[in-house]
Amino acid sequence: MNTLKIDFEKVNGLVPAIIQDAESNIVLMLGYMNQEALDLTLKTKKVTFYSRVKGRLWTKGETSGNFLMLDSITMDCDNDTLLIKAKPVGPVCHTGNDTCFAEVNKSKTLFLDTLRQIIKERKNNPSGQSYTTSLFASGINKIAQKVGEEAVEMVIEAKDNNKDLLLGEAADLLFHYLVLLEAKEVELDEVIEVLIDRHKIK
Repeated sequence: MNTLKIDFEKVNGLVPAIIQDAESNIVLMLGYMNQEALDLTLKTKKVTFYSRVKGRLWTKGETSGNFLMLDSITMDCDNDTLLIKAKPVGPVCHTGNDTCFAEVNKSKTLFLDTLRQIIKERKNNPSGQSYTTSLFASGINKIAQKVGEEAVEMVIEAKDNNKDLLLGEAADLLFHYLVLLEAKEVELDEVIEVLIDRHKIK
C-alpha cells in the first residue's frame, strides 16, 4: 500500500475514495482524499478523508467512534481513484444506516470465497498438520461419507431446540460439502448457477 502512486494533480489535489466492506464487499460510502489524508490513513489504519465542507482532514468516526479500520487500498487504471476496503466499527452513515446508500450490510457469505481458497490451497499444497489435507488424502469415498455423517448429525440437531449445536453441525456440514466439491473439481459458483437457472425458470 505504501507504493501507491496517485495522480493528485490531475484532479486538483483530491481523489475520490470508494469505501467497500472488506468482508461483504458492500459499498459503504464515498469520500475524498488528498495526499495528507492518504498518508494518515496508512499510518493510523483508520480511514481519513479531506472534508470539502469542513476544509480539513476528517477521520471517519472521530466523533461517533464508528471508525473505518483499513484493510487494503488499490487504485484504478488511471491512478486517480482509490478503492479502500475497510472493516466498519458500527454504522457508517450519520443517519445510523449501515451504509450511506441505505443498504443493509449484514451478510457474511463472502467468507465462503475465502474458505474455498483455503480449501483449494490445502489440496494443492498439502500440509501434514492440516485436517483439510488429511481429508483429501483419505480419498473421495471417505470425504463423501463424512458429508453424509455431518448431514445426519445436522438433521438430528434440527429435531431439537439447541441452536448452538445446530449451528455447529450446520457449519461442519457446509465445510465438508465445500471439501467434497473441491475434491470433485466442482466450483461452488457452478452449483449457484444451477440455482440461478432454476430461479429463472420459475
